[in-house]
Amino acid sequence: MGKPASQEEYLARLVPASAQMSQLSRRGMLKGALGVGAALSVPGLLAACSSSSSPSTGGSATGTVTIGSNASDAVPKKAYADVFAGYTKASGVQTKVNTVDHNTFQEQINNYLQGSPDDVFTWFAGYRMRFFASQGLAGDISDVWDKVGTSFSDSFKQASTGDDGKQYFIPIYNYPWVLMYRKSVFAAKGYEPPKTLDDLKTLGATMQKDGLVPIAFADKDGWPAMGTFDILNMRINGYDFHVSLMAGKESWTDPKVKTVFDTWKGLMPLLQPGSLGRTWQEAAQALQKKTAGLYLLGTFASQQFTGADLADLDFVAFPEVASEHGQDSIDAPIDGFMMAAKPKNEASAKSLLTYIASADAENIYLKTDAGDVGANKQVDTSGYNDVQKKSAEIIGATTNIAQFLDRDTRPDFASTVMIPALQSFIQNPNDVDSILSNVESQKKSIFVS
Repeated sequence: MGKPASQEEYLARLVPASAQMSQLSRRGMLKGALGVGAALSVPGLLAACSSSSSPSTGGSATGTVTIGSNASDAVPKKAYADVFAGYTKASGVQTKVNTVDHNTFQEQINNYLQGSPDDVFTWFAGYRMRFFASQGLAGDISDVWDKVGTSFSDSFKQASTGDDGKQYFIPIYNYPWVLMYRKSVFAAKGYEPPKTLDDLKTLGATMQKDGLVPIAFADKDGWPAMGTFDILNMRINGYDFHVSLMAGKESWTDPKVKTVFDTWKGLMPLLQPGSLGRTWQEAAQALQKKTAGLYLLGTFASQQFTGADLADLDFVAFPEVASEHGQDSIDAPIDGFMMAAKPKNEASAKSLLTYIASADAENIYLKTDAGDVGANKQVDTSGYNDVQKKSAEIIGATTNIAQFLDRDTRPDFASTVMIPALQSFIQNPNDVDSILSNVESQKKSIFVS
């Protein structure tokens, strides 16, 4: 990657794909979204634990602030617990965390926010943040940004800003989606990281001869395959086309999209079979155990590695497919927190968000979850491991940063259309035409003005 990017160079690259998307009307956003995931109610899971205290009318932060969290995996769950403990120690305000399975939280977020949400909740920057802000389901925290704004780059603020120009999100970290491998395996076998798609295919064939699964792959949870689509689409058709497609402005039956799936089909023999029955953690274990040679995922996968295994982990950007686009784009999603539209304890909710925005809070978080890169300019990078250092480097060196498919498009389209479509393709890659026709038909009914 050449000279490592400085923190400033890294931050300057974070222009979200969602910023280029046109604003949707309230009626358009509500259509279809209200019925997503009605089978299980998150309010029933989360709100039952919420504080019963009276709503705050302002003033000093006191009492208890409730937090709805999707950090159900052990590593981020502990990291957030440490952050919240740090906040209580600094403020005297107690926290009550209601953690729900990550996928369930995402699928039921609309119902949750329309019910009795916690004061603060975990969520994502960009389009998905703006979607709920536009529906009046998130609280304006522009006054928090007035206090903490100088700690973030303009691009992070842009990714936290709604269509009305107000801020609704506090970023805490992000991470790149990359092609990961074990240094020791590559050294022992004489492998070289692929620079082109042909290189990848050749390397994959060699790995198969050596008894390795070329590329670990999982999609039981529905979202990991989105990263494969994203990178192939950006590599083949470019960032601008990808952004426009996510915004509903391009046809899914366009030959450009068909080329993406045909290219993916050509890689299928290299992918770990049985992916629809495997979680991303299980696929990461194949890389950790050296039974797989490569793994395309976010660097959060390093949560599955410790000690010498973590030190042995390395990665590169996905190889070039079309020379006109090279390796100029990646997914590097931003995670963080939002406030409910009508929090029961608004003063403490904003106090907590102010704390989360601090370098101190991010430093606490990154001590445990060492696969991410802090958003605050003043975060202590001296303790970064090699994965974090290279993550900052690759983000800083990449021209275009996307937020990930399920964050760069409408939530209802991502959940109800793209998850089943991609899983259908994985099951039957020869059925591309009918799959894309179905996606396009549903897109037209969802993306309305």
